[in-house]
Amino acid sequence: MTGQDAEEKRAEAPPDDAYRPSMLFLAVITVVSAAADLASKGWAKAALSGADKGRPKSIEVIKDHFDFIYTLNPGGAWSFLRSLPENLRRPFFLFVSSAAIVFIVSVYRRIHRDQWAMRWGLPLALGGAVGNLVDRIRYGSVIDFIDFYVIRNGREIHWPTFNVADIAIVAGVLLMALDTFLSRKTRGGLGEPVPPAEPLTASPAPPSPLPPPGEA
Repeated sequence: MTGQDAEEKRAEAPPDDAYRPSMLFLAVITVVSAAADLASKGWAKAALSGADKGRPKSIEVIKDHFDFIYTLNPGGAWSFLRSLPENLRRPFFLFVSSAAIVFIVSVYRRIHRDQWAMRWGLPLALGGAVGNLVDRIRYGSVIDFIDFYVIRNGREIHWPTFNVADIAIVAGVLLMALDTFLSRKTRGGLGEPVPPAEPLTASPAPPSPLPPPGEA
């Protein structure tokens, strides 16, 4: 290896003090969000499931708009794919949840110092994914208990019942989308200073032609 090649290799290598995202921060936010989800699901199961499984109890929080009601959701967030057969649905969601966890951790290890939205969004999404994965392993379904709805013309129009894990996942995805938007804005030059223009210098005057012989 020549001296020039060695210099180029040293220039390309990252500095010793390069930013490394805190794995402790990732673990703490993930554990807190997953614990909040599992604790709330435990409360919902104990307080709302009732003796009659076909007719769960409910708690009215905001009249005609917001209730707590115990349900088991075999599908994904917002009841996605809940009609899929059990022998396909459960392995599918277990695989998707596990793959999402691996993907989130791998992306988190590569974020930069200024990506604050991604630094919060990834652990929140990871905590939500872990919370729902624990439910799928234990019950084959996910406990949902947050029910928003409105009443129009005497009919109740419900948003699909959800849980704290779904809230964490949606918040994480929104933060990741915000990070993508901010990154594109920076790459477009809106967030970077414009480099100063080089000063204009006058072109040197061309040399004057030599006079013909006899005219000097």
